[in-house]
Amino acid sequence: MFAFVQIFFAVLSSIYITGAQAQGNCARTYTVKAGDTCASITATQGVSRAQLDSANPGKINNDCSNIVVGQTLCLGLVGNDCQTVHVVTPGETCATIAAGAGISFDTLRANNANVNSDCSNIFPGEALCIAA
Repeated sequence: MFAFVQIFFAVLSSIYITGAQAQGNCARTYTVKAGDTCASITATQGVSRAQLDSANPGKINNDCSNIVVGQTLCLGLVGNDCQTVHVVTPGETCATIAAGAGISFDTLRANNANVNSDCSNIFPGEALCIAA
């Protein structure tokens, strides 16, 4: 039993330290408010969903249903914090967004790992990183 308790606390400490280190590398944070969704956070805070996900490993599920009021989210990591974003409007495509930003489709995709190869999964209100 004692060995189990030691292992449990070792694992718990490891998780805490990893989370603390990730927050320590965080360039900026946001505290979740009532009514927030990942789409509203990314659009208002100037961060892409891909970046929000990568800065918060294991904290946000695919449909963003597990964020809670008062939770602190990292918006970008030091040295990897794209703040040049575009919020998708109805009728836009990756081609029109990339052209408007003066970047290639490949750069748009590289900046936004969540965008599929034919760009059929972007939606109005989604924030995309458009940095060159």
